[in-house]
Amino acid sequence: MKRIEWDQYFMAQSFLLSSRSTCTRLSVGATIVRDKRIIAGGYNGSIAGGDHCIDKGCYVIDNHCVRTIHAEMNALLQCAKFGVPTEGAEIYVTHFPCLQCTKSIIQSGIKVIYYAEDYKNDSYAMELLEQAKVKVEKVPFDKSIFNFNVVNK
Repeated sequence: MKRIEWDQYFMAQSFLLSSRSTCTRLSVGATIVRDKRIIAGGYNGSIAGGDHCIDKGCYVIDNHCVRTIHAEMNALLQCAKFGVPTEGAEIYVTHFPCLQCTKSIIQSGIKVIYYAEDYKNDSYAMELLEQAKVKVEKVPFDKSIFNFNVVNK
């Protein structure tokens, strides 16, 4: 039996996390990894105990839902909340991070961003990532690995 590759394993975790998203516009998941170990995960959703898009609808300002916290931010905030350092870590995200998340990722000390799907890729975000020497790699994800009914022999 062939084992799943690391990048597919961590990206699968991000897609699994995205299934918890409460945003009706786009489901995003993020997994922060250091030394091949998951240190945090997040999905886009409202503040704890707050109204969710799935219940109240999206709260859109300038074509952007402001009700939710992005997956990358939720993962970074989880690290902050529990005192887990992110310096030198990697992040796996289902979609290319927005500009604000990109800046937070850079500031947190994360050194590599792996993403599966392009989504409004911001050219200034790419410029900042190059300046900060943060590696960015698109990792196409094979969603068929979620077919657990298939038995490999």
